[in-house]
Amino acid sequence: MDLVLLEGTLADLGEPSYRALQVWEWTARGAGSYDDMTSLPKHLRTALADAVPFSTLEVVTERESRDGTLKTLFRTHDGHPVETVLMRYRDGRRSLCLSSQSGCPLTCTFCATGAMQFGRNLTASEILEQALHFRRREAVNHAVYMGMGEPFLNVDAVLASALRLRDIGITHRRTTISTVGWLPGLRRFVDEVEKPIRLALSIHAADPELRSELMPVNDRYPLDDVLAECRRYVELRRRKVFVEYVMLAGVNDGPQHARALAASLDPKAFKVNLIPYNPTGGFDASSRSAIEAFKAVLDRARIPATVRLTRGRDIEAACGQLATAPRTRRSAIRG
Repeated sequence: MDLVLLEGTLADLGEPSYRALQVWEWTARGAGSYDDMTSLPKHLRTALADAVPFSTLEVVTERESRDGTLKTLFRTHDGHPVETVLMRYRDGRRSLCLSSQSGCPLTCTFCATGAMQFGRNLTASEILEQALHFRRREAVNHAVYMGMGEPFLNVDAVLASALRLRDIGITHRRTTISTVGWLPGLRRFVDEVEKPIRLALSIHAADPELRSELMPVNDRYPLDDVLAECRRYVELRRRKVFVEYVMLAGVNDGPQHARALAASLDPKAFKVNLIPYNPTGGFDASSRSAIEAFKAVLDRARIPATVRLTRGRDIEAACGQLATAPRTRRSAIRG
């Protein structure tokens, strides 16, 4: 629901200020409608149902993967598409992949979202509604801002929503914000957020020329500057930064690329997550042997590294696959 509209409506109705907290607490616990909020007077529930839509997003479609991953396509009130994913794990984790924008203007070449038309930033309420949609279905306990969009291009709404996730059941320590290195928003995050929210950085190439080919944002905010800001985060928060590295066959997956990545990272500050490429057009996935050889270089350099378990690939819900427009095949880049 639109929390700003909610507070304004309650004030107009002459209700005491604690009513907004009551409504939010019910909503965060998974209430399905105002009628479920039995601690509110019936006349107030009726008035809110008329004045404040319970959901800020319309569900268009839902698809479920063979591995239990669930992807939902929403539409905003003004017609913009948004995709969100719930990942279910055998150990009990229920992790949400949240979107911060409809589309993304940064056009990373391996990401399907960057190929679709950019819509707009999402509001904090629209981001929270993605989480609440799944919370109404089942308990959730992890969240990553790795869906559509660059979170730090929408830093106010992202931070406002992230700080409320704890009420839904997702602690700050189990919340991760991922960036390609948009420095203005990253600096604000480091300076302003004292809660133990995790930080992830998409690198995908340590060589400046190759990274700029893959991720044009590198021309504006070079990797060295971004890494310096990440190290400041580590110094202030005493938490490592996760490094995301998608493995593209013949592009960024050779031993020389691994050595360059290892040379750029302090093992005390960073942990690498190698991501098998999920088909979006334009690239081929690295072989298992190439990924293992890449990881072996990082292991020898004592850089902590893991290989991500791919979820939801069969419904185009895996990393880099979220998009709501036809994909175009990009010209190949070779490293």
